[in-house]
Formats: sequence, C-alpha cells, structure tokens
Amino acid sequence: MNKDLTTGEPQKVLWQFCLPLFGSIIFQQLYNIADSLIAGKFVGEHALAAVGNSYEITLIFIAFAFGCNIGCSVTVSQLFGAKDFSRMKTAVSTTFIAGASLVAILMAAGLAGSESLLLLINTPAEVFSDSRLYLQIYIWGLPFVFFYNIATGIFSAMGDSRTPFVFLAASSLSNIVMDIWFVTVFHMGVAGVAWATFLCQGISCILAITVVLKRLKGIPVTETPQLFSFKMLGRIAMIAVPSILQQSFISVGNIIIQGIINSFGPGVMAGYSAAIKLNNLVITSFTTIGNGISNFSAQNLGAGRPARIRDGFRAGIRLVWMICLPFSAAYFLAGKNLLYLFLTEPSGEALSSGSMLLRIIAPFYFVVSAKLVADGVLRGTSRMRDFMTATFTDLILRVVLAFCLSKTKLGSTGIWCAWPIGWTVAAGLSIFFYYRQFYRRFPAADQYRK
Repeated sequence: MNKDLTTGEPQKVLWQFCLPLFGSIIFQQLYNIADSLIAGKFVGEHALAAVGNSYEITLIFIAFAFGCNIGCSVTVSQLFGAKDFSRMKTAVSTTFIAGASLVAILMAAGLAGSESLLLLINTPAEVFSDSRLYLQIYIWGLPFVFFYNIATGIFSAMGDSRTPFVFLAASSLSNIVMDIWFVTVFHMGVAGVAWATFLCQGISCILAITVVLKRLKGIPVTETPQLFSFKMLGRIAMIAVPSILQQSFISVGNIIIQGIINSFGPGVMAGYSAAIKLNNLVITSFTTIGNGISNFSAQNLGAGRPARIRDGFRAGIRLVWMICLPFSAAYFLAGKNLLYLFLTEPSGEALSSGSMLLRIIAPFYFVVSAKLVADGVLRGTSRMRDFMTATFTDLILRVVLAFCLSKTKLGSTGIWCAWPIGWTVAAGLSIFFYYRQFYRRFPAADQYRK
C-alpha cells in the first residue's frame, strides 16, 4: 500500500518503511551471491573468478539503472508529498520512455564492447571465455534490470517498501533453484548461472511493472497527465545524471581496482570475488537504507516539512549501526570460514587474500554507513553537488591508494587498505554537508509528531 511518510513519529515511520527495504536487498544480493556460490561450488575456482570478474563490468550498467531509479524515485516522492498526482504520473511515464531509449543504447554498446572491456582489465586467459559468456548473457537481460529498478523506485516513492520485498524474495529463491538445476542437471556451467538470473529477473520485472501500473491507475487526478514531458525529464535528470555519474565512476574505479587485483593471479581474484560479495551484501544494505531516507526526505521536503528530516537522519544512523554490529563481528572474526560458502577447495592464496580484505574493512562499516545515511538526505533534498563531492573523494582516494599501496611490500593487502581511508574521509565530508544544510537551519521536529 502507498504510505504518507510526512506524518507520524519520524523514527517509527522511517523504520517501518526501511526494514522491508533491508529485507529486499538481502534477497537482491542473493542473485549475485547465488551465482558466485554455485559457480565456485559446482563448477570451480576459475568459474568463480570469471563471475566475479564480469560482475565489476556489470556494475557500470547497474549504475545507469540505479540513476534512473533514484531520479524517478526522488522526483515522484516530492510530487507525492505535495499531492501533485498528475505531474507525478507524468514523471513515471517520462522515466519509462527515457529509460527504454537509454537501455537500447547501453545494450548495443555493451554487446559490441564486452570483449574489449575484459581485455582492458587484464582478464587472465584461464577465465576470459567464461567471463565474456556471462557478461554477454547479462547484457541481454538489461531491460529487465532497468525497468525493475524503476518500478521499485516508484513503489518506494509512494511509501510502499513491502511489495518489492515480496517480488524479490520469490525471485531470488527461484534463482537459487534454477542456478543449481541448470548447473548440476544440464551441466551448463557459467552459462547456466547467467541464464537462471536472466529468467528470474525477467519474471520479477514483468510482475513489478504490472502492479505499479495498476497502482498508479487507481490514484485519481484532476487533470490528464502528459505522457512525456521534456521539462519533467530535465527535473528527473538533475537527480538521475549525478547519480549515474557517481555510480559509473565508482564502477570505473572498481574496474581499475579489479585490473590491479587481476595482476596478482586467479588465486587473489577468487579470494577477492568471494569477499567482495560478502562486502557488497553489507554496503548495498546501507545504500538501500540510504535510498529509503532519500524517499523520506523528499516526501517531507515536498510537503513543506523539512524539520522532520533531522529526526529521520538520526533514526537512520541508529538503524544502520544496528545492522553493522552483527556483520562487522562476523566478517572480522569468522571471515575465513564464510569464504568457504563460495569455494569448495580454495587455494591458500584465495583464503588469505579474501579473509584479509574482510578483516580490514569490517570495523569501518560504522563509518561508511553514516556516510550513506547522510548521502540519502543530500540526494532526497536535491543537494547533488555536495553528494557528488563526497562520493568522488572516496573513489579517487581508493583508486589512487590501491594502485600505490599495491606496489609496496604490502602487495594485495595494500589494495584492501585503501577502502577504510577513502570511506573515512568521504564520511567526514558527507556529514559536514548534512549538518551545514539542515542541523542549524531547522528546529527539532517535535512539532510534526502526530
């Protein structure tokens, strides 16, 4: 159901909204974790390295889908909070049309350039063929990735975080079953892993689009909404383009880092691939909570209640730090054991490199989570310049330090040390920008608790 986030006690409202989002991202990550787990367990270490290697390139495409999601979601949230339903529907249809054009361009570019991208990141010959196959199948499924992300952004914008959770839970569990079926019964190897994901994402996308269109049809409007508006596209683009650039540069940075990692050989690649899946589960959870805070902030800004955003920020910090505790402890104390989820007979190099990465970054989840909560507020209130400044600082530091430190006696461990440094500096910037914009300008939100 649609939910108004502009009334009620802010912490209760935000937590009720964000907890299903957290559940959704757990199941979303099961897609990639299942691919890596099944590839590593049933095909081999090289298959795991191939899936992990291709994953870094797929993040470029996900960056565009994420940008469309955020641009549409923030705009729709602001219009939903302002009860401007006609223009809200125009924002949705405009995003769908623009998104279809964008995904066609990306598919053409991706299919033509996938081999060159794999060569660019120094993909070893042992995993090149499987990496290319996985990547090309993934690219054919881009329309599903795009439109599913847009649909979930619309649900969240209207205060509904439960419907996407139901779709993702069913789809992710089906993906695990199909992964195992295609790999163990049909012996399709890496291709089976890719096709299982393709089919499950397709089904969830179609269902999500169907429900969101039905939901929008039931919202009454006073005037007929436009099917497409260049003015509305410009408003969406003001949020979407910086988000796309941010995610794209992060993806490019990750590809550069992947290239540095690849120079250490398949063992370090496999260890990194397994560890980064565990790390991404946590980071994506924080990012999703941040997206929920963006929706909360956008609705309240649209409704003319910016003071509630302060309470939303504090509630978000408490929520993400509760999530940090078990993950930080598990990764720091038992990271090596968790790597066995992905590796049947891992080499000593794969285990040592993967466990070292987890031990180095796990204590800093409290830092990066605070950054992502502040980023959620900045994004939801259209403070995109501040948001991008903090994000690019993190990226540049991590890439430069990864390159420099990997050339020292630290070797691959030097790459892992770049993460906490970048996170810490960027978190300081994001929180500073938040306090400068909101903490002093608006009083406490007690007056809005109803």
